[in-house]
This record gives sequence, structure tokens and C-alpha cells, in this order.
Amino acid sequence: MLLAAAVIGSGIMGEQLAGGNLAIALLANTLATVAALATLIAWLGPVSGAHFNPVISLVELAQGRLRRPQAIGYLAVQIGGCCAGAMLANAMFDLPIVQASTHARTGGAQWLSEAVATAGLVMIALGCPSLRAAAWRVPAWIGAAYWFTASTSFANPAITLGRSLSDTFAGIRPIDAPGFIAAQLAGGLIGALMARMLFGVRQGQSG
Repeated sequence: MLLAAAVIGSGIMGEQLAGGNLAIALLANTLATVAALATLIAWLGPVSGAHFNPVISLVELAQGRLRRPQAIGYLAVQIGGCCAGAMLANAMFDLPIVQASTHARTGGAQWLSEAVATAGLVMIALGCPSLRAAAWRVPAWIGAAYWFTASTSFANPAITLGRSLSDTFAGIRPIDAPGFIAAQLAGGLIGALMARMLFGVRQGQSG
């Protein structure tokens, strides 16, 4: 919830203060997201492993690090939390609590961008030796991918669903969300396979 509120709320604030300069708005959105993500990983990592992303949870399930009931619980909370975070951000800026976004995000370049962003995220997460390392490596990747991908790096199906409920700078049309989610799942699979190639021995020993 807090992550989605940070992503969407900083997008609203950035757009309001940037005076029409989209680069400034995106920079503000990026910095707030990176700061919030780093803080949340460091804070909640020892509690839950910082499972904020359904793709990461599904990869952990496939690798036997999560049991199915745990994974189902994580997925439910991730999706519900991100939707609640979108509503919280809307409420904080005195907007209708639930909106259908009209921000178009679709097409091959966008989907490729989401696959790349998510694959990189999964490789980095699986390659982190500790939560301390994840608390800066993961946000650093997301911050960079905000700028080098055409999609501004959602890289998270739950965040995608949440952002579809806010007709603001960070939003995505509900009709476009399935394409993003499919690309994220494909990227997650690619990232998991690449991580196995890069870190297979170490991952096997730790699992």
C-alpha cells in the first residue's frame, strides 16, 4: 500500500509542481519511488522478505522457497495493498478515491520495456546476497529503468493494477494493464532463467 501510494502520490505532486515540464515531473516521481522502495525493503525485509511484487513471489514459489499457501497470501496482499495505495494517494490529493485511468500505455515498445525492466529486477533480486544489498540494488535498478525504458518501469503486476485506479501522471488505462502484466510475467521468467545461469550454484546451495 505504501509503495503504491508513494509511486502514485509523487506522480501527482510532481505533475502539479512541474508546470507542464514532464521531465521534472518524472524526475520527482523517480526520486520519491526510489527513496520509498529502499526504505520499505530495509524496514519490512526482515518481516516478510520484502515481497512487494507478485513476480518475485511466483519465482520464489517455482524455486521452492515459498509454499503455495504463502504465495497465495502474498499475491492477495500485494494486489489488495497496491489498490488500497492508489485509493490512498487519490484521497490525499482530494481526487475521487477510485478512478479509471485514461493514460494510454500500450504497444510493442512498452511491452518490451516492461519485460526488460522486470527481467532485470528479478536477476538483481535473486542475485542479492542479503536484504541490505537488496535495499539499494533493487531501488537503483528501478530508478534507472524509469529513464531508460519507454514504459517508465512498472515491473510489478500489483502496482500495474493499482495504477489503473488513478487517472493521474502515474496511471495506466485498465485496458492496457493486461498487456503490461503479461510482459512482466514473461520478463520474470526470463530473469529467473538468467539468474539460474548466473547464480545457479549459489542459489542451489542457499535454497
